Amino acid sequence: MFTWCVGNLGSLLTNRRRERSRNRIVGFTSYSSSSSRQQKRISSQAVRSFCHATVLSAANVEVTSMTSNATKKPSPQQLPVHKVIMVGSGGVGKSALTLQFMYDEFVEEYEPTKADSYRKRLVLDGVECQIDILDTAGQEDYSAIRDNYYRSGEGFLCVFSITDLESFDATAEFREQILRVKNSDQTIPILLVGNKSDLSAERRVSLEQAQQRAASWNVNYVETSAKTRFNVDKVFYDLMREIKNRKAVALGQPDVTDIKQKKSKKKRRCVFL
Repeated sequence: MFTWCVGNLGSLLTNRRRERSRNRIVGFTSYSSSSSRQQKRISSQAVRSFCHATVLSAANVEVTSMTSNATKKPSPQQLPVHKVIMVGSGGVGKSALTLQFMYDEFVEEYEPTKADSYRKRLVLDGVECQIDILDTAGQEDYSAIRDNYYRSGEGFLCVFSITDLESFDATAEFREQILRVKNSDQTIPILLVGNKSDLSAERRVSLEQAQQRAASWNVNYVETSAKTRFNVDKVFYDLMREIKNRKAVALGQPDVTDIKQKKSKKKRRCVFL
């Protein structure tokens, strides 16, 4: 930048000398010694102002470039993706939960699903990412193709209806199939979900039953309502956190959940003096 300014300063002074020479030859202006000194001062000030303005302009361009790069959003290909599989019997509300999470809408009519895939861009604990949701068929006719779907899954929402005891019993079979495909990996993220909590008057599965099963699986249990949107976001975000922490542990990074739990335990300790 300095070299460029000096070069322009030399060009400016050369042009001034040529202009003065032409003026003397043609007879426009004859400079006295005092006017010449004054002109030199003016020229010097003009050059300094010109260089200063140029430096500021270049700095502004650089800052603008840095700002634009900093505010540029990452492309979808650069964002981490968490793959969630919806499993459960037909009619328990897997599709209703998915559509409520994706589009904030509740679908009353039941249409059997073969396999529908969804992707959403969101922010998880301050980090932008994407969620891939595969809504699988719950009917027995499609059990043969579930293995292929389960292999690609990183976490599973195992859904039943609190108004249907058979759908609750079926969750054990779905979990066994997941573990078989995942080589009996007991640490695979699974969330047990009791849907249709808005129909509590028609409840056939008690809260205690569901909690006991979740405890035996060493997973969390959450009740939801796709109709009222109760806990819909919670089950998806909770499962994504488990997936994210599992990936972090696999890469040798600390488990964020364990760190938070340890900090919480430290705060609860009593000190006797």
